[in-house]
Amino acid sequence: MKVMIRKNAAGGYSIYVPKKDLEEPIVTMENPGLWGGKVTLGNGWILELPEMEADTKLPITVEARKSEG
Repeated sequence: MKVMIRKNAAGGYSIYVPKKDLEEPIVTMENPGLWGGKVTLGNGWILELPEMEADTKLPITVEARKSEG
């Protein structure tokens, strides 16, 4: 699914899912660099993010996969 990843003023990350009109904070990250691992959203969803460079500019729209854990 297509998601938009943003960084907020406090330095945290959030994900917006346009088809669901849903925006949730990222509460845990498998990798400290965000990319190439699983992230858990505030609503409990787990998404797998693609591999990207650590210095990728945000906001960005990427293809993420929903995971069961």
